[in-house]
Formats: sequence, structure tokens, C-alpha cells
Amino acid sequence: MTSRGWAKIVMRYRTMHQRVVDELGRRIVGGGWGPGRPLPVEDVLATEIGVSRGALREAVKALAAKGMLQVRPRTGTRVLPPEQWNHLDRDVLRWQQEGDSAAMLRDTGELRRIVEPEAARLAAARARPAEVRALTDALAAMEEAAARPGRAGYVEADIAFHRTLLDASGNRLLGSLGRAIDIALQHSFAVSTRTPGAVESSLPAHRAIVAAVAGGDAEAASAAVLGIIEAAEREIAAAPRSPSA
Repeated sequence: MTSRGWAKIVMRYRTMHQRVVDELGRRIVGGGWGPGRPLPVEDVLATEIGVSRGALREAVKALAAKGMLQVRPRTGTRVLPPEQWNHLDRDVLRWQQEGDSAAMLRDTGELRRIVEPEAARLAAARARPAEVRALTDALAAMEEAAARPGRAGYVEADIAFHRTLLDASGNRLLGSLGRAIDIALQHSFAVSTRTPGAVESSLPAHRAIVAAVAGGDAEAASAAVLGIIEAAEREIAAAPRSPSA
């Protein structure tokens, strides 16, 4: 078999695997199987979903790795309580966003308030010239996207800016956190920029962050970030909700 043929087989497997993981994950997040409840018998569930038992087992393993399922001999596979789920997992974030958008927006806003102002302080104290340049470039990408018709790519550029700020803090855990929650940020930023004028009003505060970090002004950097978060919360509260939000 050619390499292209093998690539197609691998792609089909990954697509099927993700479909089964999504199906089970959405059911768990949606309360289809409550905490402590066993999953249906393997044969029955595989037939219901329309996959092989092997495909189902692989999906169960994936969900166990996310802290959502517990697999034990004799007692079967049971759903774990939400407190044990990996809420920074990209799939778990996506399923929760689809199921309870308002709660995810609230949680994202609270996390940002806890993390980003202090990250900005650290960036002002620690950022090296290369990191300041990266932050300046990220701001330029935001401004360029804001000037495009329909502001194409603005949300992605905004997320990249805030991830760059976390990286500039010099704390590797903060940098990893920014990459872990990009799905939650995508949803939050998309909602907060729906209101007319929201994009234009946010750019000066982003410029203030860059200036404060470049100038080593920790208080100004922290205040500018907090101002952006508070403005986003107001925009989210006022934004018209789409059917999926």
C-alpha cells in the first residue's frame, strides 16, 4: 500500500475515533449518564452508536484519560463527578461550551481576572527585548485584522496577543495555561467583540499594555489588562446571544 493510502486509513481512524469520543463526551457533559452511573453494556452501546467494540473501547480510554470515566474489572465503566474532570482539556472545554455557554463565559472571565493582571505585572518586570518585540508584533497583527473587511482574523489575533503576554511573564506554567484554554478564549472573545465599536475601543488598552511592559511599569500593565477584562465582561453582558452562545 502506498503512503497516501496509509495516510487515508489513519485519517479515517482518527475521524472515527474523535466522533465516538465526542458522542460519549457530550452525553456525559449533558447529564445523559450521571456521576457514578455505569455506561450501558459494551455491545449495546457500540451498536447504538454504530461502531465496533474496539472503537468504543479506545474512546472510553480517551475519556478515562480526561478524568471523566473510571474503568474497573467486574464493576464496569462508570462516570466520574465533574470535580475529577480535566477542565483544561480542549475537548472537555468544547463540550462544556456547547452545553452551557453562559457558565463557560463566566468561568473564563473569572480565570482571566485571577491570572492575566498578575501575568502582566511579571511581564513588565521580566520581559526581554525579544518578548517585547513579540508583543509589539502581536499588537500589529490585531490592528491589521481590525482594519480588514469584517475584521477577519481579529479574534485569533487577539488570542495570540494574550497568549504572548502570558509567555512574556517568564512563567512557563502561565504560558502553557494560555495555550490550554484557547478554545474558551475563542468563545469569550468572539462574544465580547459582537457589539459595534467593541474592537475599536479595545485597541488603545492593548497598546497601553505593550507600552507598560516595554517601560517596565508593572502597575500600569496590570491595570490595562484588568480594564480589558472588565470591558469584555460588559460587552458579553450586553451582546446579543447567537443560538449557540
